Amino acid sequence: MKHLPARPAKPRNNGLTMVMDKGLSVRQAEDLISIGSELVDLLKLGFGTSHITPGVKEKVKLYHDSGMEVYCGGTLFEAYFIRDDMDGYLRFIDQLGIGCLEVSDGSMVINHDEKCELIAKLSKNYKVLSEVGSKEEGILISPAKWIRMMSNELEAGSFKVIAEARESGTVGIYRPNGSAHVQLIKRILANVSLEDILWEAPKKPQQAWFIKQFGCNVNLGNIGPNDLIPLECLRLGLRGDTFFEHLPAELAEGRRLISDEVEED
Repeated sequence: MKHLPARPAKPRNNGLTMVMDKGLSVRQAEDLISIGSELVDLLKLGFGTSHITPGVKEKVKLYHDSGMEVYCGGTLFEAYFIRDDMDGYLRFIDQLGIGCLEVSDGSMVINHDEKCELIAKLSKNYKVLSEVGSKEEGILISPAKWIRMMSNELEAGSFKVIAEARESGTVGIYRPNGSAHVQLIKRILANVSLEDILWEAPKKPQQAWFIKQFGCNVNLGNIGPNDLIPLECLRLGLRGDTFFEHLPAELAEGRRLISDEVEED
């Protein structure tokens, strides 16, 4: 089809899609792989699900064999950390064959210098993602602090920094109603490279907003398995929300509806 935007091939550093597995069965994982092997870059075993999901080691191998990078949600890291059992955490992910991990402090307080030291230490042997932002509603972090934490964590060795939103999409970089904290995001991007950030965007309007603002190859995360193909359609301009994003002006002229907000069935 003409006038579709270019998407880099895997393995890629930009235009990443992170999908959250919240306890899929092995059969459901196989179904996800059948449609998503070329679309999913990062597969997060959400929060502490990897600790109790049957067949998790088999799932990890299936995901890896399909070209997905697997890691456990940051909440599991924090659960081990608060119990002073980092050795146990590393044994757990090593036993699963996982070489990527998330360092976060969304559910508890970790001194930021200590967090950066952990990132520096762990990045010697693992691919590290780190997360900035609280999971709790009402905890506000100033733009200057967001910038400082993101910059320090990237410098310490994070592959990407994750901008927190939870699976609800109502905290961190979003307001309680789910709309983006536009000024916060603009302040962050005045100081931190777009390519270095993975934006959690579990809801379709959030995904569409980021794609309209920053293009089809913006890094997006906390995507539900059932939303993977719809997200790729958003990236390519094959849904109403982004329909005109990649069309030449002469093709779009006179074709737009009165409102850019298109309700889909």
